[in-house]
Amino acid sequence: MTGKMLRFPLALLGAVLLSSAARAQDDSDALVAATRQLDSGMTLARQQIRASDLPGALGTLERVLFAYPEAAPPHLLYASLLCLLDDRPGAQLELGLLAGKPIADSDWAAVAAACGPVPRPAPPKRGKGR
Repeated sequence: MTGKMLRFPLALLGAVLLSSAARAQDDSDALVAATRQLDSGMTLARQQIRASDLPGALGTLERVLFAYPEAAPPHLLYASLLCLLDDRPGAQLELGLLAGKPIADSDWAAVAAACGPVPRPAPPKRGKGR
């Protein structure tokens, strides 16, 4: 092939690659935006779980936990995912971070369904009335 004949396929390949890169950047931007808010980050993680994208859901939850380290629901969902990925010690470590935090029974039921019998973190201590 001559140089002129190679230019068109190379230009076409370049356009396709740039278009793919732009779409990937848009997807990344949407992912980052979704994980800035607790609710939208949890929704995205659940969508990824339903789509069997467990590694993607772990990454999403890690970004949510970075922004909301004190929130119990993302820790519980993260622990559930670790159990589903056969990382029970990691799940137990994650659950240990919730000692003293209130955990809704429905949230705990999801953990028990994924992990089987695991010790529930201690509930918050009640203060003595004065």
